[in-house]
Amino acid sequence: MEIGIDSFASLENPLDHSPEHRHQSMQDLLERIKLADDCGLSAYGIGEHHRPEYLDSAAHNILSAAAAITDNIILTSAVAILSATDPVRLYQNYATLDLISKGRASMVVGRASFQEAFPLFGLRFEDYDALYDEKLKLLLEIQKNEFVHWKGQFRPELSGQGVYPRPYQDKIPIWVGVGGTPQSVVRAAQLRLPLMIAIIGGETHRFAPLTNLYRQTWLEMGFPQEEIRIGIHSLGYVQKDSKTASEDFFPGYARSFNRIGKERGWGPITRESYEYVNGYTGALVVGEANEVAEKILRHSESLGGINRFMFQMSVAELNHKQLCQSIELIGSKVIPQIRNT
Repeated sequence: MEIGIDSFASLENPLDHSPEHRHQSMQDLLERIKLADDCGLSAYGIGEHHRPEYLDSAAHNILSAAAAITDNIILTSAVAILSATDPVRLYQNYATLDLISKGRASMVVGRASFQEAFPLFGLRFEDYDALYDEKLKLLLEIQKNEFVHWKGQFRPELSGQGVYPRPYQDKIPIWVGVGGTPQSVVRAAQLRLPLMIAIIGGETHRFAPLTNLYRQTWLEMGFPQEEIRIGIHSLGYVQKDSKTASEDFFPGYARSFNRIGKERGWGPITRESYEYVNGYTGALVVGEANEVAEKILRHSESLGGINRFMFQMSVAELNHKQLCQSIELIGSKVIPQIRNT
């Protein structure tokens, strides 16, 4: 199983928008990506948001800077908002990253969990599904063909134009990022694409019907079983002991989700609700290394086996030192246990 980290390139202090703080937050992020590479993690993903507390609106730029200071780690979007992006430009950005990194670029593409990108780029949120379906098909057409013939509803026609540069790899891996809709899972399987499920709350085993549906659809399409790849993106954090992990993680986690909750009409995060979602079957993976490794393996078993697990730590307003400590423990303690199982 591949173990990695996803980041939203958050400001360490979400209330400090000074140029110096934004610069230092970016430098710290690059240092953590290098540390993850040095510690043997498999992948580092950068999300895409258009909000003041995050610095990831141009994730490919961050990943390209990281490519110049790393050697082995996969560098991926997590996710790229394909519905609000020109697939031609997205492909060019990641093909360029692939050349800089000598074949370490990857993409997870999704439909967005926030709405800001749609009015920002002159799109209607009501076209959410149609935009994604059309643009995913175009992205895959570009992946297959240097010269593209294509016509759709939302973008000017392509009549044989070449899309450059071409990547170092024969094909940049493209994963489909989903939040839990069966239709998205079926589409990923029908297109023969790896599946990345964002599981940020509730109980992980409740997503088993989706992974079962993905496998069933994949096999019904006649694709080889050994090519199935499923990953999960979960909120997590590792520290020297469980108490320290929770005391570090909970305050920022609660502030972050209460802030989002006000926008979406959710109830407040309490310590009790946190303890539940970080319990034996809960989606959060926060604790000391042994229990975190055991929980990842338990999640994998409950979903019929997974190929990639991505920690999301940046939603908890953790500081740079805490995040570095967690990365080091993931590399030195968590990954060896999982690989030896």
